[in-house]
Amino acid sequence: MKHRNKKWTLGILLFLSIALVIAGCGKSGGNNGAGGDNAAEGAANAPSAGGTAEETAEAGMKKPRVAFVYIGPPGDGGWTYEHDKGRKYMEEQLGIKADTVENVPESADAERVITELAQNHDIVFTTSFGYMDQTLNVAKKFPNVKFMHVSGYKTNDNMTTYFGKNFEASYLSGIAAGKMTKTNLIGYVGAFPIPELIYNINAFMLGIQSVNPDAKLSVVWSNTWFDPTVERQAAVSLLDKGADVLLAYQDSPATLQAAAERGAMAGGNDSDMTRYAPEAYLTNPIWNWGPYYTKVVQSVMDGTWTNEPYRGSMADGLVDIAPLGPSVPDDVKQLVADKKQEILDGKLDVFKGPLLDQSGAIKVEEGKSMSIDEILAMNWFVKGIEGTIPQ
Repeated sequence: MKHRNKKWTLGILLFLSIALVIAGCGKSGGNNGAGGDNAAEGAANAPSAGGTAEETAEAGMKKPRVAFVYIGPPGDGGWTYEHDKGRKYMEEQLGIKADTVENVPESADAERVITELAQNHDIVFTTSFGYMDQTLNVAKKFPNVKFMHVSGYKTNDNMTTYFGKNFEASYLSGIAAGKMTKTNLIGYVGAFPIPELIYNINAFMLGIQSVNPDAKLSVVWSNTWFDPTVERQAAVSLLDKGADVLLAYQDSPATLQAAAERGAMAGGNDSDMTRYAPEAYLTNPIWNWGPYYTKVVQSVMDGTWTNEPYRGSMADGLVDIAPLGPSVPDDVKQLVADKKQEILDGKLDVFKGPLLDQSGAIKVEEGKSMSIDEILAMNWFVKGIEGTIPQ
């Protein structure tokens, strides 16, 4: 009996040892295999971290499972790069490892990816305007999951939207462009003809006109978010027309790099792009998503989350303007800094009348200001802009 018990005991110990090794491997590979910086669709099928957020809270952890859907790669140097920086900031602040799925097209594929993520996550951030309807469709099917959609306008009990007043920084960028142009022709490479682009282009032009009423702004559309080849071609078309300062709204630095090769100046979008062409760099609007992402996830953990849309500004730090490039004179830098302070102090309203459209018709009367809802629905160009808005 003793001999048999000894063999039985050794067998049990061996079994337990193997089980512990397997469990340890599974634990170390969990989030790393399906999340964090991972770009594969496997992120959508990440294993549960241990029940719902409520069950996690009962266990004393209070760490919801978080996922992000990206339109491009974090290495784009612009839009997705900044969202990914915000994700990492949130992870560091809260001790949470989020899952990511990148390069998700704004199509039925997006709804499939969001649906898969909703099955095993508590919060899903969808970081492109074109994910709006897909996010809403999935939100209605998963009422216990919180959905955060960037830049859209549709909400649900468990879904809200978030964005920022980047037009404030576009206005400041326009001041810099208006002061730096020598040909009085400035170019803008627009991504898609949606309100977000239209009001930023208008703000840029209003900034230009505030310091250089004689300057014109020519707009071309790339119909891309991240396609360096197409965006470069669009930038070259503006340079060929005589534009010597450009701004772009895509995620790549292609416009800046094209301008640098031609001795022109340019800015990009979303992130400080100085590193791509320092001497040619002007400036551009930038984002700081980290504190907001931290606040949202914390609110879910605290049980204080609401579906109230969020519109951040320069005053609360969500939006800013990148440092002006080394080729920009100190007096221009000081002028931009002074106007930035006026915005922060509430003394400068970018869309305060009188505002005229391209035909010269009054759109906003003198002394009146556009509401945020009117700005977010803008579908007309201000006077002085050369280009059309495709319908």
